[in-house]
Amino acid sequence: MAGEGHDETIVVLHGGRGIGDHRADFQAFLPLTDCYRLLAYDQRGCGLSSLTPPYTFGQFADDLEAIRQELCGGGRIILIGGSFGGMIALTYAVKYGANGLSRLILRGTAPSHHHEAEAIANFKARLHKAPSASLRMVEKMFSDVIDDTELRLIWLALQPLYFETFDPDAALERTRTLSLHAETHNALFAVKDYDLRDQLPGIAVPTQVIVGGEDWICPPSQSRLIAERVPGAELLEIPGANHSVHIEANAQVLAGIRSFLERTAP
Repeated sequence: MAGEGHDETIVVLHGGRGIGDHRADFQAFLPLTDCYRLLAYDQRGCGLSSLTPPYTFGQFADDLEAIRQELCGGGRIILIGGSFGGMIALTYAVKYGANGLSRLILRGTAPSHHHEAEAIANFKARLHKAPSASLRMVEKMFSDVIDDTELRLIWLALQPLYFETFDPDAALERTRTLSLHAETHNALFAVKDYDLRDQLPGIAVPTQVIVGGEDWICPPSQSRLIAERVPGAELLEIPGANHSVHIEANAQVLAGIRSFLERTAP
């Protein structure tokens, strides 16, 4: 948590189903603490949080609501969700709506599990970028893995796909220090029931959708679909950036978010 003393709170939801944690997203959005309070946490079964089932999209949204009530005094929040965190953000927006949110910002995410087929097609087209990866590894990423060790090895092999400018030493260090949990990962991919496409028109808070033009795993088509169906949503598509657009094009993303938040201030 940072930026204490500001009136509005931004809550950031990290990506990665059992793979990610809050650290990278918190650092990427830390400059916003000149105007906003910033809160990020490791979601259930991720990072250093406890392995406590159930691992469902609805439960993760309920966890966020509990945090809003406890740490934000029940006040409305600005919600930034990226990748899997964006899916939880959408789930929260559909379930709690304007009662919990003042604005919604989505980064490199998708409104349904159907993005997985497009991601596999992208992998086949970009296989040359990740010579240590295989189609079977990608399929495991969207289904189940044997254990934490296999998940860590697959994650390292796939890392070149996530960045347009890839640093193998940085990828090694990220993967070495990452807290990951196959249990959470497998549970969240076990049931293919995540699909909010028909409920997007019911989201009634100002929404911004940000995506890298080269995002392989949550392709731009998914963000365009969200922006088309959420009433009044704004789309910021950044050419030459990949899934980690908020890191690769940090200054551009932050400028876009600041503009959006200022224009939609309550």
